[in-house]
Parts: sequence; C-alpha cells; structure tokens
Amino acid sequence: MKPAGVVRKVDQLGRIVLPKSLRKRYQMNEGDPVEILVQGDHIILERFRPRCVFCSSMDDIVDFKEKHICSECLREMNRALG
Repeated sequence: MKPAGVVRKVDQLGRIVLPKSLRKRYQMNEGDPVEILVQGDHIILERFRPRCVFCSSMDDIVDFKEKHICSECLREMNRALG
C-alpha cells in the first residue's frame, strides 16, 4: 500500500473527507457506494463493485431477487434446477 501523503482529521460524526484529487483519480463521485475493508490494522476504502454471492466473481454480475450473481453461477443454478 502506497501512502497518498494526505492527512485528514475525523470529525465528530466519524467522517473524513477524501481529497478531490483522490476522488478524481479513483473515479469516485458523490453518492457512489464505497466498501470499507479491514486488513490487519489497516482500513481500506474501495469503490464498491458487486460480487457474486456464490463464487465472489466480479465479472458479468446480474441482480436476482436483490442478490448479486455472476452469469456462470446463474447458468449452473438453471442446469441444476432444469
């Protein structure tokens, strides 16, 4: 992990502001979902990208009954039920 060289304080509500240069660089816009990950004693922010609930793939995701499923797992489900 490479440090960005930016220090921000946490406000009373626990918020921090991401600098515009970082938001622009990582294509993060107002209202975009952000995933918060913990790795050891590091907190990692990532743009949220849906993952398949079965295999964790991020490729070719479809929404099915408010769940994210990749097309391959959906095909396998259809074969199993078919």
